[in-house]
Amino acid sequence: MSFPPLDPPAAVVDFLVERHLATLTTLRADGSPHVVAVGFTYDPATGLARVITNDGSAKVRNAERPGTGGASPRAAVGQVDGRRWLSLEGPVRVSRDPAEIADAVERYSARYRVPRENPNRVALLIEVERLLGHA
Repeated sequence: MSFPPLDPPAAVVDFLVERHLATLTTLRADGSPHVVAVGFTYDPATGLARVITNDGSAKVRNAERPGTGGASPRAAVGQVDGRRWLSLEGPVRVSRDPAEIADAVERYSARYRVPRENPNRVALLIEVERLLGHA
C-alpha cells in the first residue's frame, strides 16, 4: 500500500517512531545495490528521512555519485517487524552542515540512543517521494 509521505496515517507514524533498525539501500558505481543495517528517523512534516554515518563510508560515496544520466542519487530505507513493514524512497544527499548533522543526531537520540561522539559524522538526507508498506 502507498501512503502520502507528508501526511501518513497515524499507524505509519507510530511505526516510524518505534525503535526498529532498518536497512539502507544505495547504489554502487556498477549499479548493484549496497544494503546495510542502520538506524534512521523520519519527519512527516518535511518528508525527510535521516541517517547519521561516518564521512567517507560506502553509503556516503554512493549517495554522492550521480545516478544514470546525471540524475540525483537515490536511496531507500526499510524497516520490518513481523507483518508490518515500510519502505521510504527518494533522492538522497549528504549533508556536512553542522546544524543539519546536529538535528539528525538529536532525532536519532530520541528514537534510539545518544550516539558516540564522531567528528567525521555526516547526515544522509532522503527526500521521501514514495512511502510504501503495511503498518
